Amino acid sequence: MGKTFFVAGTDTDAGKTLISCGLLTAANKMGLSTLALKPVAAGAEPGPEGPVNGDAMLLLQTMTEKLPYSQVNPVLFQAPIAPHIAAAQEGRRLQVAQLAGYVRGALMKPADLKLIEGAGGWRVPLNMHQTMASLAVELELPVIMVVGMKLGCLNHALLTAQAIANDGLRLAGWVANRIDPNMDCFEENMQTLAEMLRAPCLGIVPHLADPRDFNKVASYLDLGALGLSPKDPA
Repeated sequence: MGKTFFVAGTDTDAGKTLISCGLLTAANKMGLSTLALKPVAAGAEPGPEGPVNGDAMLLLQTMTEKLPYSQVNPVLFQAPIAPHIAAAQEGRRLQVAQLAGYVRGALMKPADLKLIEGAGGWRVPLNMHQTMASLAVELELPVIMVVGMKLGCLNHALLTAQAIANDGLRLAGWVANRIDPNMDCFEENMQTLAEMLRAPCLGIVPHLADPRDFNKVASYLDLGALGLSPKDPA
């Protein structure tokens, strides 16, 4: 029986995909099978078989259990803007029930670790009545929160954690991702988060020269707090 988590960010560009790929890589190194989905993505680029999203492609390339791109990223919008605005521009409509159906279908494939990566922050609208959080609630998943370490991150992290709890979901753990290498009082901010967030810190990822070095990202992460352990060799 594998473990499934929803990966949320404290803001856009907090590093959800970076950390998701780091978590997948860390699990891969433990001999575990992995699977990741990006149900909604905004921002398309040309692919060999049609438009793709760069973040979704990174997940696809990192996970061990291969799925067709259309299952990893069932909803893709052209413009890199808020999903509900992108949907309106393309004459489409997002509904959580439909997204949840896509996700549940893909999750039928067995894997030791499964990640569902959100888009933007916790309350990014999908339509005028539902947000990205609504999908996590519909799926009843524990949440891994990626904290983009920069000025303002304390407010963003604490509000996001509070919203996750208010929505009835468990914060399984959080990762500090240093997106601003020159952030003042980094250690003091880390201490504040460690004391005020009621969940384990899975790792502190420094600002990396190569943000796609997922092996290095994985080296800063500890999956033990998620209940994952290396698979015994057969």
